[in-house]
Amino acid sequence: MSPNSCPRTARIVCKVGPRGKLGSLRRRNGRGGIVDVDVAKEQLQVAVAPGGGSWSMAYTDEVVAELARKLQADRPKLVLMEATGGLELPLAAALQSAGLAVAIVNPRQVRDFARATRRLSKNDRIDAEVLAVFAATLRPTARPVPDEQQQALDALLLRRRQLIEMRTMERNRLSICRDARSQTDLQQHIAWLDERLSELDDELGNQIRRSPLWRVQDELVQSVPGVGPVTSAALVAELPELGKLSRKQIAALAGVAPLCHDSGTLKGKRSCWGGRATVRCALYMATLSATRESACIRAHYQQFLDRGKAKKVALIACARKLLTR
Repeated sequence: MSPNSCPRTARIVCKVGPRGKLGSLRRRNGRGGIVDVDVAKEQLQVAVAPGGGSWSMAYTDEVVAELARKLQADRPKLVLMEATGGLELPLAAALQSAGLAVAIVNPRQVRDFARATRRLSKNDRIDAEVLAVFAATLRPTARPVPDEQQQALDALLLRRRQLIEMRTMERNRLSICRDARSQTDLQQHIAWLDERLSELDDELGNQIRRSPLWRVQDELVQSVPGVGPVTSAALVAELPELGKLSRKQIAALAGVAPLCHDSGTLKGKRSCWGGRATVRCALYMATLSATRESACIRAHYQQFLDRGKAKKVALIACARKLLTR
């Protein structure tokens, strides 16, 4: 871990005994338990299931290394944590490097589980305890943490989306601005954003070309008419499961699988939701191009329109076909 990968705080806060909970982890947990960590910017809240209690500690490199050593000695079945915008990655990487099984889950799923078990209050200690029950009940699958190269590619894509959002906001401001000086400032900023986006696109391409595996995937994805380098980079970086799952599984993961809403005699309207929103957005824009560039996708799109389907429904159906091809 890099020296600046975790925020610096002063001390570990332990709630029982002079030895502290890290020192007594083996006695409390034994082997084969589940350890759950609620990650915040400056501290960790750790809970052990079943019946191991919970405690808090500062989120520093030294504490993470010590926690990894203790857990490596105890060998829990699983270490579970919520996705917290990347704050969890240094801890997850350290624990995985220690040979531990790590699962990072969607916080919405954990919060829905807490409501279902009538845990309506929310703080770090409660979150860690809910995570423990969630892990013991549902047994999430441990998955490898993205390596540094993958995280760097994700960071480039995230930064590109942020710049596009800023450019859109600046263009909207320019359209209603009447002051000449402000217009000049907005135009200069938009020009800078355009230049930076062009540089980021070059960086994305170079990053993908440096990896033999990514280069092959990128060439395969871009061989589909309508799919350009940006969409290909999004699929390579944010949908690494592509080619490893079934058609239904990959469509659900990308959020282009229609989900039913039926009950008894009620036949509700099917809709697409969930999945990875950034992948779905990239697919949607690629599908708009594919309906013009690809004869197969264009024919599929026209079939849905001939059946009276809305254009957006037809586009999502084409996005699924584009993905599963």
